[in-house]
Amino acid sequence: MSKYLIANWKMNLPPEGVESYLANIGGADPRDVTMVVAPPYPFLRHVVECGGVSVAAQNCSDQPSGAFTGEVSPSMLRECGADSVILGHSERRNLFHETDAVIARKLALAITTGLRPILCIGEDLRVRDTGGVSRFLADQLKTAAIDTLEDAPEIIIAYEPIWAIGTGRVASGTLVAETLVEIRNALARFWPSRFAKAPILYGGSVTPDNVADLVEHGTIDGFLVGGASLDARKFLAIHAGMR
Repeated sequence: MSKYLIANWKMNLPPEGVESYLANIGGADPRDVTMVVAPPYPFLRHVVECGGVSVAAQNCSDQPSGAFTGEVSPSMLRECGADSVILGHSERRNLFHETDAVIARKLALAITTGLRPILCIGEDLRVRDTGGVSRFLADQLKTAAIDTLEDAPEIIIAYEPIWAIGTGRVASGTLVAETLVEIRNALARFWPSRFAKAPILYGGSVTPDNVADLVEHGTIDGFLVGGASLDARKFLAIHAGMR
């Protein structure tokens, strides 16, 4: 199964500079891990031209074109050289109020355009504490069970518990492994059978300090990294921990 390590720069650039950052991580032993960098929109083409990594956009519109000021269509992202797109990130859901239905439309359009979707799902603390995680994640995946799934060569699922992002709280490897079982059960129920073994990544304050615990349980297919991905040394340390 493919493994992925994704750097989500969000609305930031690495302090060391784009070229230096990419040169530093480009020298790492691939070790069957696909490195993906998701820069802000204006830097997509620049990262593509620097080469050495797969490139993802952090979001896309749910419309192919038209009078949607400030939006960027999947076809435009492809034109810039992106091969993947992050959809449904918790910040898009929480800060920009994107619903499961909106994300499903984006997923359909991304697939049609030929982008590899990186679909984010995850629960907040209230859902976690009330024991509703299994149903919550299943509902997110059920809404994303669109007809065009059959046309997607690959879809990456990124599990990011909202309560563990930017809070200093980290989900244990055991908890993540248990949750991934629930995610695979939901995929088996609602998605085409060939997605039963879709790559599932973890994203939730991933750092070099907790990667070993998360990897130890053997069910994670990679990581979606936020803050730590802005430092090439930390990002490489996470990569080194994927053994």
